[in-house]
Amino acid sequence: MTQNATLSDRLFEALTDDDTDAPRDIPQAAAEAEPQSFLRHVTALSLTKTADGLINPKLVLSWLLAQGGAPAWAVGLLVPVREAGALLPQLFIAARIRRLARRKWAWAAGSLGQGAMAILIMLAALTLEGAALGLAVVGALAVLAVARSVCSTSYKDVLGRTVDQGRRGTATGLAGSVSAAAVVAFALILMTGVTDRFVTVAMALGLAGSFWCLAAFVFARLDEQPDPGEAEDEGIAAALGQLRYLREDRALVRFVLVRGLLTATALAPPYMVLLGGEGAFGALGALLLASALAALVSAYVWGRLADRSSRTVLALAGLLGAVAMLAALGLAVLGLIGAFWALPAALFVLMLAHQGVRLGRSTYLVDMAPADLRAAYTSVANTVIGVILIAAGALGALASVAGPGAVLAVFAAMSGAAAALARGLPPPKPDEA
Repeated sequence: MTQNATLSDRLFEALTDDDTDAPRDIPQAAAEAEPQSFLRHVTALSLTKTADGLINPKLVLSWLLAQGGAPAWAVGLLVPVREAGALLPQLFIAARIRRLARRKWAWAAGSLGQGAMAILIMLAALTLEGAALGLAVVGALAVLAVARSVCSTSYKDVLGRTVDQGRRGTATGLAGSVSAAAVVAFALILMTGVTDRFVTVAMALGLAGSFWCLAAFVFARLDEQPDPGEAEDEGIAAALGQLRYLREDRALVRFVLVRGLLTATALAPPYMVLLGGEGAFGALGALLLASALAALVSAYVWGRLADRSSRTVLALAGLLGAVAMLAALGLAVLGLIGAFWALPAALFVLMLAHQGVRLGRSTYLVDMAPADLRAAYTSVANTVIGVILIAAGALGALASVAGPGAVLAVFAAMSGAAAALARGLPPPKPDEA
């Protein structure tokens, strides 16, 4: 490093600990701007990941709707709408985004869209209640999810064109650590009760919106070199044509079935909040803390195990998810679900399982798919799972009639069935038992 090195150069060197001068797989012009690009990636991702944690449909929005008197069907739609809205459009917008010369503008636009919807959700929370609150929040969340799909589809391309190989994981990992610390701080503020919880949550929603908008500004300043873009077939017919891989690869079909059943681990938390009733209102901070800690303590362990056998990870995660949901039901039957420790403990185990699902499914798909079909297999799997999540939203009607316990029982059965089916998945690589 020269004496004339800027602050960004020094920070880049300290954070990456990489003395390689020659770029590995980015142009020389991008390499010269890499220190600033790296820090902008870390800053933008830290802001958006923190915003995700502050808005958290599984817990924060579920709590908000439950306290605002929204019907159970609205609470039940939160996670399906959020997840499906982020997955379904990718199959149809990917080709259009890849045709852009600078894809950072797609990401920035998506981040601005998410910020606007977060602020709209905050305004709805402050002015509406009951069914009107539920409709407004679910509608704004649907638009937010579509905007998120634009960010998700464009981000890897921008990262690959502005940050060199060997430093990309550091950028995203550092942002994840910063956001996890911020969410833990938010959870502790809620637990201390120093301010009114509703006011704190409303302020957090506004802060999330501001973070997304600020991230768009930071990302737009990336020095992304223009590229002619990739000429690809567009349109619904071309996108849906990729679904033929479901006919051609039975392993993909079984994997999608397992992953579809394991969506239970993502869908269950709002029903746990409903099951907890009034007790969940005071436990929001503890629930957020349990969720954040589960991710921190389990991700590395699941990742190591997934490298040995991703099928085993999927099976264990399914079994653990079923145990967590059945435990919550058992605590409710015993009248203990309102205890300060009960709901956070059950959620902690469930989120341990969910982390295993996320790592196991991504590792298995990457290992199983042919190298030239990984993007197509990912798009196909995401599309089918998006449809499954939309269908799962109908379970909110069951919660309105039979209660959240009935829905949790269905999810426990789904998770258990996934565990059994995962053991029958074909080995994704020859050395996996």
